[in-house]
Amino acid sequence: MKKLIVKGGKTLSGTISISGSKNATLPILAATILNNKKIILQNVPMVKDVDTMTNLLISLGSVVKIKKRNNIIEIKNKKKLRTFASYQLLKTMRAGVLVLGPLLAKFRNAKISLPGGCAIGSRPVNLHLNALKKMGATIKIKDGYIIASAINGLRGSVIRLPKISVGATENILIAACYAKGKTTIKNCACEPEIKDLSNFLVKMGCKVNWIKKRTIEIVGVENFKPVTYKIMFDRIEAGTFIIASALTKGNLKIKNINSKIMATELNEMKKMGVKIIKYSNQLFVKPSNIINNTNIKTGPYPGFPTDLQAQIMVLMSMANGKSTITENIFENRFMHVPELNRMGASIIVKANKAKIMGVKYLNGAEVMATDLRASVSLVLAGLIARKKTMINRIYHLDRGYEKLEYKFLKCGVNIRRSKK
Repeated sequence: MKKLIVKGGKTLSGTISISGSKNATLPILAATILNNKKIILQNVPMVKDVDTMTNLLISLGSVVKIKKRNNIIEIKNKKKLRTFASYQLLKTMRAGVLVLGPLLAKFRNAKISLPGGCAIGSRPVNLHLNALKKMGATIKIKDGYIIASAINGLRGSVIRLPKISVGATENILIAACYAKGKTTIKNCACEPEIKDLSNFLVKMGCKVNWIKKRTIEIVGVENFKPVTYKIMFDRIEAGTFIIASALTKGNLKIKNINSKIMATELNEMKKMGVKIIKYSNQLFVKPSNIINNTNIKTGPYPGFPTDLQAQIMVLMSMANGKSTITENIFENRFMHVPELNRMGASIIVKANKAKIMGVKYLNGAEVMATDLRASVSLVLAGLIARKKTMINRIYHLDRGYEKLEYKFLKCGVNIRRSKK
């Protein structure tokens, strides 16, 4: 099984070009099911989850052309697609459930495996299913599959989500674009990646209107346009490299970003003493002598992103004094803590709160990745650890970070991949 080996003690220096957003790409790929005109997606991150989603589209009958060197995916759908998504395709990726809405809307039936992905909480799909039922679907779960039908097609409805959910917002938004009449989604998620999805849908000919911060109105249409669309940057990757630079007292230039949509993360890092200089589509991270302790609560956008929680915990481990993280999104997202403690961190978890006491140094160790963001937090810890860190189960890392080793190597990090 592949491993990453990191030798600590190197200072990051150079330029990092941030990839396209995985979390924006996956729902946009699902939304292409609605359209049988040519679609060209640019700035696509070539990561495992994107491979899985494109393989899912191919299994449904989409004609997909991938240009990895140019980060481009071209899609042309047949008028009739298959409506079955197997467990084998969805077992490693939560976002596979996003094909349910467009398949059900356009072809009036779908059989989709219950999704897999990171083991960081229950993340139930009932919010998706209840909304689709309100739009006229009949749904049952049998033998690990969601079996859905809408004999007369989906119809517009007023849907108030009982809990803010990124995935449910995306699934309903896509389905509503083909439903009859008007759909209103209230208490929806408003992450930048959802705004990117809605921008893509509008460019494709859909009628999507954000009337409030957490309210979207969609009027269904049946005809779509060919579209060329550039995926937004990955704000989680950008945050990860900012933290990497701060940990190593590095001097890093980070390109291809929009710092405005990262305001919360950047402000929290600045409070901790990270020196960040912002420009239009890039920023510079300068060496910081002292890292301050702080208290962070994760929350839906514009709150602090849960996908950056594990990474900032490593920075807190190097801070002066005690910091806390309250995890408000997923109930089981501290699985990286035992591994960080094995490296010498001092972290105590009680319920959804972690207390982090700053330490002078970390020690290299053999550790195990448990999910996508946990895996990169162990890489960050390895950057500053004494001696060598060996990270197992790095397939989690490959799901969401494009060319991670190459980008770190380019900036002076001693990192390599081993098959042993």
